[in-house]
Amino acid sequence: MHSNPPKVGQPSSLLIATHNPGKRREMVALLQDLGVHLITPDELGLRLSVEETGATYAHNAALKAFSYAHASGILTIADDTGLEVDALDGLPGIRSARLIASAHVTDAQRRKVLLERLKGKPRPWKAHFRCVVALATPGGEVFFYEGVCPGEIVPRPRGRHGFGYDPIFLLPSIGLTMAELDMAQKNQLSHRAIAVRAAKAKLKELLGLQL
Repeated sequence: MHSNPPKVGQPSSLLIATHNPGKRREMVALLQDLGVHLITPDELGLRLSVEETGATYAHNAALKAFSYAHASGILTIADDTGLEVDALDGLPGIRSARLIASAHVTDAQRRKVLLERLKGKPRPWKAHFRCVVALATPGGEVFFYEGVCPGEIVPRPRGRHGFGYDPIFLLPSIGLTMAELDMAQKNQLSHRAIAVRAAKAKLKELLGLQL
């Protein structure tokens, strides 16, 4: 992903611990200005079974980041993200990706279930995306950074970009759903972008880059 990459494991390598293609694209776009070798687990042939058993986003992000940092010997970034809907008392929250208890479920099916649960509840359906990024070193240190993006849920999907709940998450200030934003726009406004920006100073420190 970066020209003339150093050997894997050098300080200027960073592992992005996700197998989600949409999340991976966003992370690469957010981190490419660091000028380091961005590595994915697939490039290393590394596919770990990390159960997200934590009670918080930070715990789940740490489980992923620690597991991949330990297995690879590379500084690792991971995140856990959830959609919190006020009318559902903050649900689906940390179970956003596991809203339906099935291994083979689509984003569209999750969105449909969420909208069914909101039927009959007064609008606007206020909500926010929350993301916690974890940076884990092979030596066992972990650092956390959070980003929150407020918005509301709309009853019909709009837009062809993004993934997950993006097509039904409206940003009222601009009148567009997250899925109607291109990558550059989304990476200015999203919860993940806010969390990654907050993490960059520590990333530069850990990577030995000039602050």
